[in-house]
Amino acid sequence: MIKTFRGLLADLQQETIRLSTNDGLTGYRINKMEIMSKTPGVGFQASVIKIYTRFQDTVDAVVDFSDQGLLAASYLETHGAIQDANYKTHTVYEDKIINQDIFITHKDIQTGEACNYYLELEQVTLDLSEASVATLTDMRGSN
Repeated sequence: MIKTFRGLLADLQQETIRLSTNDGLTGYRINKMEIMSKTPGVGFQASVIKIYTRFQDTVDAVVDFSDQGLLAASYLETHGAIQDANYKTHTVYEDKIINQDIFITHKDIQTGEACNYYLELEQVTLDLSEASVATLTDMRGSN
């Protein structure tokens, strides 16, 4: 089963996506992540949206793939009204099963514009040992 989440994040905003269950036997894997300007074709924008396994004390545009808590990062760049010719996106996400809440952040380093996100998560059923591994991995990533 695929679960979808979408929303609009203001500059420097962080949002929690609730995934945890009491028994931890339901896991999720990122299937797709896309981002889009709030006002396509208008103005300039350079947005970074990231997904983490833990709450972030500060929201920034730094992408550090050595951070074990970083699950995904997406970058959007637009330049003026000629959207098709000047529109770039890059998205990278990890093929990792999670069973805890995730946190999505947004920072626009250009003008402070808001940015939309669309996230597809594939739901997977975990046995007890898989659930334990997923939970422990999430806890280790929170250091």
